Amino acid sequence: MLKKLFPILLLSVFNFSYSQTKNIFGFNEKDAATQLSLESSFDKNLSAENVGATVKLLSAKPHHIGSPGSKENAEYILSLYKKWGWDAQIETFYVLFPTPKTRVLEMVSPTSYKAILKEPALKEDPTSGQSGQLPTYNAYSADGDVTADLVFVNYGLPDDYKILDQMGISVKGKIVIAKYGHSWRGTKPKVAQEHGAIGCIIYSDPMDDGYFAGDVYPKGPFKNEYGVQRGSIMDMVINPGDPLTPGIGATKDAKRIEKSEALNILKIPVLPISYHDAKPLLEALDGPNVPANWQGGLPFAYHIGPGKTKVHLKLAFNWDIVPCYDVIAKIKGAKYPDEWVIRGNHQDAWVNGASDPISGQAAMLEEAKSITELMKTGWKPDRTLVYCSWDGEEPGLLGSTEWVETHQKELQEKAVIYINTDGNERGFIYAEGSHALEPLMDGIVKNVIDPQTNVSIFERRKAKDALSENSTDGREKIINENNFKLDAMGSGSDYSSFIQHAGIPSLNLGFGGEGSGGEYHSIYDSFYDFSTFKDPGFHYGVALSKTAGRAVLRMSQADILPFDFTHLYSTINGYNEELQSLIKNERESTNIKNKMIKLNYFAVGEDPKKNLISPTAKSEVPYLDFSPLQNALEDLKNSADHLKVIFQDKINKNGGNSIAFNQLLYQAEQQLLTETGLPRRPWYKHSIYAPGFYTGYGVKTLPGIREAIEQRKWQEAQDQIYADAKAITKLANYLKAAALK
Repeated sequence: MLKKLFPILLLSVFNFSYSQTKNIFGFNEKDAATQLSLESSFDKNLSAENVGATVKLLSAKPHHIGSPGSKENAEYILSLYKKWGWDAQIETFYVLFPTPKTRVLEMVSPTSYKAILKEPALKEDPTSGQSGQLPTYNAYSADGDVTADLVFVNYGLPDDYKILDQMGISVKGKIVIAKYGHSWRGTKPKVAQEHGAIGCIIYSDPMDDGYFAGDVYPKGPFKNEYGVQRGSIMDMVINPGDPLTPGIGATKDAKRIEKSEALNILKIPVLPISYHDAKPLLEALDGPNVPANWQGGLPFAYHIGPGKTKVHLKLAFNWDIVPCYDVIAKIKGAKYPDEWVIRGNHQDAWVNGASDPISGQAAMLEEAKSITELMKTGWKPDRTLVYCSWDGEEPGLLGSTEWVETHQKELQEKAVIYINTDGNERGFIYAEGSHALEPLMDGIVKNVIDPQTNVSIFERRKAKDALSENSTDGREKIINENNFKLDAMGSGSDYSSFIQHAGIPSLNLGFGGEGSGGEYHSIYDSFYDFSTFKDPGFHYGVALSKTAGRAVLRMSQADILPFDFTHLYSTINGYNEELQSLIKNERESTNIKNKMIKLNYFAVGEDPKKNLISPTAKSEVPYLDFSPLQNALEDLKNSADHLKVIFQDKINKNGGNSIAFNQLLYQAEQQLLTETGLPRRPWYKHSIYAPGFYTGYGVKTLPGIREAIEQRKWQEAQDQIYADAKAITKLANYLKAAALK
């Protein structure tokens, strides 16, 4: 239906066309014309056929970190860069990566069932039966041998446990089974451990990822009954990277802590399973029926337990230090060699990884090849280009984090931007990143044409957002919005250490939304699956090359680096307004609940069987003083507005001597880092963006304040208001000084 409505919406809503503009943010008029010509030549060098061939080659065999396939792929990628004339090398780190040696899950009562814990090979999928595949497991699970009652905990999130508490059900000493989805997988065992569970099982329910969405693999793209999502459960919201070298690069001679000291390794055994293996466990559960919105897609009524159903979970791992191969390739800048434009995509996978990550890796390599072709004409980049094929992303952003931690001082001096991609598929542009980069991305998305609809990728994304909006007012607002908005950055890919630890401006780009399926982290993430369902023809691989390639080329060639801090101010100011609404809503809901508790007591007295409402009153919400934050934002607004005038004046004067000014622009993001980092996770130093403590990949903005309010830590919330105001004031003063350069 969405595809059928697109032409109608585009005709009725977009009565204008975004052609290639003569103006590019950061370029004077003459250089903008040269840049557009350069980008046109860049596009002509891109080949969908070549992208497809690269996907096929690099996903031909399993290539998880530490495997022969990983080393082979790294060496092949290195050979390409060298053949193309780049200065390339493999930088090796040594990291902790566990692999399973024992995996047992069995129901011991009321009946017996032993989970198969295996995905079968399929005749349609030529690589699904290869040797060297990692078994189905969760990396960084604890070793353990436990037998206990089973309890169903829905998605295993904090709110689910609140409902269990209201029902009088405890998971202490129990093994929990949770559905994948609605959060990062590592959140589920983390919350289970906090509530006293001794083991955790995670399965993909067909309601979320299976036959409820459509035909299952290999007939269709969705998860079949045997598919399993492997994945890391390292507590990356504490810190990503090698668990034994927190905060420092995992070089061969690095000082390592003991595994027992690692704060980001959980203490209970955790195992992912298919819905084939989950079915007999869930069907055997008794106890109360689940709330209506907990019911899944298996053909029986779900129960919570505990009761007669007991399971035995036994896991043991090889805790090995393995090599992590980062391929780093450079082209020295002709004008500004000490200003680096960094581009990255990981190359390791859980198994063959055609979609995740090779689709993005192939697009990035196609960019590098096209840049090589441009250089054959005599062109050279003004700034140094650094292309990075990361290893070890899947277990916990290992390769990128260790590289940033090793080279942090140099990166904070030289890195202009980090541009990340990961898996890619047909559909709609998505982009998240530093909000001062919004004008850069606005110009790019209006310049790249969608291969399916022949309109700009901006127009197509806007049409999708408008059709997805339920309210008329909301739809009209989207239609009338002519500026592209960046989403905020959480975690889950290799940008995290750049922006959230080192304060380097970052982007994360990709296409998606029309290649959905259930292959994620399974043996079925194969070339056959990708070329059949995800991006047939590999046209969106080329679209990604055009999009990310423009970001690289514009940052490389800009007269004045395209940062506009008025966009950053507007974004942070919006977050501030959200927080004040959050505290207001919390105050109102607290008052209402406490009144209801009093009414309930008057109605039923002290009889617990008649109580309809949890009898525990919430503490009153105190006044929080947001004035320091508001004053800091006013300073930021004034300094950003003034700097924008200076920026335009320099563009009008053809840049002039802009080296010092540009350096101040790209190092501005670092002013938003705090010395102490976030409460209980000091590795995360950015005051504006961080992954949520209980969301994992999902972002929390102004995270120190927001999470303190959500957790009702009122003094901490006030302290974080002061800390964030200090960081924003530091940025405001920094921009004032930049305007004088």
